[in-house]
Amino acid sequence: MAQGKVKFFKDDKGFGFIQDSETQKDIFVHSSGLTTQIQKDDVVDYDVEQGKKGPNAVNVRLAEVEA
Repeated sequence: MAQGKVKFFKDDKGFGFIQDSETQKDIFVHSSGLTTQIQKDDVVDYDVEQGKKGPNAVNVRLAEVEA
């Protein structure tokens, strides 16, 4: 799984972008790819699938934070 930070997510539109922690590239995320609710600045874990217009984040969930 990859990890990144939510740059923005528009609930009303159902999409946003995640900035990958390793590559710093933006990955598109659609509400259909979420397993938990997300918002701007959340750290998330996700998988990447190739979509029609490029990579999409799927199985997106809040990252577990180490104590």
